[in-house]
Amino acid sequence: MEKYPLKEELMNDPKRPVVYELLHVEKHTGARLGRIYTRHGVVHTPMFMPVGTQASVKNVSPRDLEDINSQFILSNTYHLWVRPGDELIAKAGGLHKFMQWNGPILTDSGGFQVWSLSKNNKISEKGVDFKNHVDGSQMFLSPEVAMSIQNNLGSDVMMQLDEAIPYFETYDYVKNSVERTTRWAKRAKEAHNRPNDQALFGIIQGAGFKDLRKLSADGLIDLDLPGYAVGGLSVGESKEEMNRVLDFTVDWMPADKPRYLMGVAAPDSLIDSAIRGIDMFDCVLPTRIARNGSLMTKHGRIVITNSKYKDDFSLIDEDTEDYGSNTFTKAYLHHLFKANELYGQNIASVHNLRYLLKLMEEMREAIYHDELLDFRAQVLEDYGYNQPNARLF
Repeated sequence: MEKYPLKEELMNDPKRPVVYELLHVEKHTGARLGRIYTRHGVVHTPMFMPVGTQASVKNVSPRDLEDINSQFILSNTYHLWVRPGDELIAKAGGLHKFMQWNGPILTDSGGFQVWSLSKNNKISEKGVDFKNHVDGSQMFLSPEVAMSIQNNLGSDVMMQLDEAIPYFETYDYVKNSVERTTRWAKRAKEAHNRPNDQALFGIIQGAGFKDLRKLSADGLIDLDLPGYAVGGLSVGESKEEMNRVLDFTVDWMPADKPRYLMGVAAPDSLIDSAIRGIDMFDCVLPTRIARNGSLMTKHGRIVITNSKYKDDFSLIDEDTEDYGSNTFTKAYLHHLFKANELYGQNIASVHNLRYLLKLMEEMREAIYHDELLDFRAQVLEDYGYNQPNARLF
């Protein structure tokens, strides 16, 4: 924004690959307008990151991502380790060159996929033994292995290995897991071979236990990492419960570093989390539901495969400002899905991502003008959150 010129000294800091600049705190909430300086450009926060699990955002090209003003994308360490292999990607010149994406990339540690996709997992202080979900071969992931893979990938932001704890686990189990995750973060930092090129973020865990979230935050902050994520939320707990945990967790996170909430994309949750001071978000939701014909629009969710759209010749969505939505009709997109034409998935996926990216752009404007609560009320009203039969996420 014109009021906040870029700082050249932050763009080329030789020792800090990621630098957060706080520009403005919305006067009615804790929402933050900021910027993150990376080796691959400057991004504006709060922001949403499309997920490109296997070095590809499903059904969306890098050019599509640029056209809809994507700033930052996420890719998956586990999947790229299994196929095609991190060493091959390193030979290609790193993940940016391999997938031809010029903007910043965040890679997760692979831990969540180990627990969600693989069977017969065995966790120990050393790491996790598990079976590869592709061919069943035995594999081992440790904090050091996760760092080595991500160093090869060359992502701008790397996540530490943590345990994906079920939200309703027992207190004793969560406490032991939090303490181990903190030790793993220390090992990850020690194993990091490219600290001047890639930023390592820690992940605050603790389920719904306030004292364990504090224990996790304190232990990770002592490591003085470039950024911090809140993990273990949006995993089945209510939105009220997620907000309760964010209310106290964000207070312990450093104000001068990025704050990242993992796995969230519902419009109301994005706004409510930003109100609490979160800067970064990611989720597979927009592209996953797009593949089934669900569109996110300003006025609610559209299921384009419904018969009522068969002869609806209005544009898909004039509000989102992406090519497909401003060019083709609902009837055409309905036809593509009924005919199993893959182009329909591209149109829907690009549309949903553009909807969320535009929502974040408008949110940043609302923070800048100290009007975020009014913006929230308008978004919820337009989307139909107050309607008894609203199709929500």
